[in-house]
Amino acid sequence: MAKRTAVYPGTFDPITNGHVDIIRRATRLADRLVVGVAANPGKGPIFGLDDRLDLVRTEVADIARESGAEIEVVAFSNLLMHFAAECGAVMIIRGLRAVTDFDYEFQMVGMNARVNPDIDTVFLMASENHTFISSRFVKEIALLDGDVTSFVPPRVHKRLIAQVSAISRSTSE
Repeated sequence: MAKRTAVYPGTFDPITNGHVDIIRRATRLADRLVVGVAANPGKGPIFGLDDRLDLVRTEVADIARESGAEIEVVAFSNLLMHFAAECGAVMIIRGLRAVTDFDYEFQMVGMNARVNPDIDTVFLMASENHTFISSRFVKEIALLDGDVTSFVPPRVHKRLIAQVSAISRSTSE
């Protein structure tokens, strides 16, 4: 029997506790989960692509070890549906935090289905304690010297604070 492969795409700048929760839960839906880290330079990421890949790989290693799940972390810069097809995916995993997420995602599902109707999109609602977390807010809070310890895993927190400190030093010079 063929493995059911799912792709969970994102920029992961940085990976948050909400992302980790979705990844953990997605491993129950697929035999193989590919976490696709989008290059997406247009979003002006705080971390470079290699750093984001490293952060995601570090966090999913624990999940893979604990669950026995097959998880790969791969960079991509092409159309999501093309990337998913290259991975042999039968589904895209998307996390939803609020109704506003659904409006955007609903449009994306329609477009993605036109590009490749053989790949379904599966939505996972954010767990109650993660509904408000977004990478954008985490970065903004960290850049303004706020406490983000409850929003990101400890290893990510350490790297995020170091990155914010480096950015602050470079902008003050």
